[in-house]
Formats: sequence, C-alpha cells, structure tokens
Amino acid sequence: MPDYLDDLRLAHVLADAADAATMDRFKALDLKVETKPDMTPVSEADKAAEELIRGQLQRARPRDAVLGEEYGIEGTGPRRWVVDPIDGTKNYVRGVPVWATLISLMEAGAGGYQPVVGVVSAPALGRRWWAAKGYGAFTGRSLAQASRLQVSRVAELADASFSYSSLGGWEERGRLDGFLDLTRAVWRTRAYGDFWPYMMVAEGSIDFCAEPELSLWDMAANAIIVTEAGGTFTGLDGRPGPHSGNAAASNGLLHDEMLGYLNQR
Repeated sequence: MPDYLDDLRLAHVLADAADAATMDRFKALDLKVETKPDMTPVSEADKAAEELIRGQLQRARPRDAVLGEEYGIEGTGPRRWVVDPIDGTKNYVRGVPVWATLISLMEAGAGGYQPVVGVVSAPALGRRWWAAKGYGAFTGRSLAQASRLQVSRVAELADASFSYSSLGGWEERGRLDGFLDLTRAVWRTRAYGDFWPYMMVAEGSIDFCAEPELSLWDMAANAIIVTEAGGTFTGLDGRPGPHSGNAAASNGLLHDEMLGYLNQR
C-alpha cells in the first residue's frame, strides 16, 4: 500500500497556514463578503485561504492538480488536491465558530478519483481531524499529539443520534417525508451542519448524518476520515465515496436503514 504520510504532513502544513489566514479575519468588522452566482456567500477570507493553499501546493507538489471551491480546477494527472477554504462560510461571516478548512488528496483509480488523505481544521473551535488511507483517523493538536477516532457501535435506530444541516434541501428534492419519518424513528436529532456532523460520526459521538446536496470539496476530506474511523460514507444512492452530489455517513451498522428512509418517495 502506498505511504501517504508525507502528503498528510503537507496537508497539516497547509491547514496551519489556512488557519492563520482565516482566524486573522474572523469577526473582522471590515470583512468583505460577496454573493456568488449560485447565491451563496464568499468572503475575502475564503479567497485568500484558497490562494494561500494553491501557492504552497504549487511549490511543494507542482505535478499535482488542484480543485478548489473558489477557483476551480488547475492541472491534470492521477493526483488531485481538493480544497474547501472555508466550509461554513455563512457561519464565518456571522461570527459563528462552526466552520473549517477542508483539504483532501484524491488519487485516480479503477472507480475514479478517491480520497486518500483528508484534513479538517476548525481553528475557531480549536479542533482538527485527519486521516490517510490505511493509516487510520485521528484528532488532536498535531500528528504527535493525537487520539484515534472510532465510530460508534449503536445498532438500533431507536438508540441512534442523527444529524443534518437543514430541512429545506430535503423538501426541494422530494425527500422530506422520508427524512421526517427517520427523525421520528431515532432517539435524538440535531442540526449541527456542514463538516461537524461527519467528524462526530467519526468520533462516535453521533451515529449517522446526511445532506441532500453537496459538492466534491464539501465531502472528500470528510469521506476518508469517516471511513478510516471504521464508518461508511456514500451518496444517498448508496454509491461509496464522495461522488453522488449528496452524502450519507454512518457507523456502518445503521447505513442501510438510513438510506431506506431517505429514499422514500
């Protein structure tokens, strides 16, 4: 199996740089925010963090491609870094600390590009999570100061904790009835949103989560961290990995039941 630890170390360096840039502008009174064509916000900090990451990758991994939320795809080849400079921009611009930089390395394979390294860094929360293929998933302050992640062993829906982002997307896609039935079948629901539920699935503090519409940069880092923690990450169609335009992550024991509810029509 390839050794991805050098790439993981680089991803941490990239996250350190992004954290410094994003925290410097977090809660700034003169933060500049624009609306993109898809009607989502983008701040100057989103753009600055992605530019910083791209610049460091160009120096450290000039042969690798880079795909980012703000500046698209650059380069070609079997290795592709996928970057969301600030996942949770709406939180960021309102001063809510639940946002993170997501960095993933994907490699081409028989089933298309798959994540092999992922780092999720949430500096306003003082948290970071990471994983590399075959290495496991961890959380902590550094590679040397970390604890291993492991998904929960909850096996009954009635005992399970379920997280999501919002109700609107489920209704727009005709999945609201199944979603609401699922919320009634579980022990507890909470709308933590964005990257955080996936990290809590990996930690074992919740049991599954799902979102009806996402982009690759929203999912790639989360997917490798969940799976390396022993969980399952698919689209709502059951396809493994971050390629379905939506996501479902679980401890594995509850995955099929969750998808059964969310695919009700």
